[in-house]
Amino acid sequence: MENCVFCKIISGALPTEKIYEDEETFAFLDIKPINPGHVLVVSKAHYRNVFDLPEPVWLAMMKTTHRLVPIIKETTSAGGINISMNNERPAHQLVFHAHVHIIPRFEGDPYKTWVGKEYREGEKTLIAEKIKEQLEQSGAII
Repeated sequence: MENCVFCKIISGALPTEKIYEDEETFAFLDIKPINPGHVLVVSKAHYRNVFDLPEPVWLAMMKTTHRLVPIIKETTSAGGINISMNNERPAHQLVFHAHVHIIPRFEGDPYKTWVGKEYREGEKTLIAEKIKEQLEQSGAII
């Protein structure tokens, strides 16, 4: 996609600090990191997000992420790692090219994750049943 910033980074049209590259994936430092060592793993082919990704490309992204996580943790001396993917605007996706965040975490850093809430009475069972029904209809094994 000609207007996609990540496609421009992958093609070399925009500068980046490339960390890793293989046939299907490309990893580079985030320009606005949560913490130093915050890396983005992207598909080389343009897909909007997880809803558009073919399974083999998703698996390639996860393989790259899995390969990089221990190295990033050790290199940054992080206490932990968050791995996340934002999909669509309500989930705070800002660049519409499939990408996974690898975020080094440190005790006391200011980055906060979401705060969970309790289900209302009966809601948990209802949503579980709806999801399982969709899985059955899609042919997934439960």
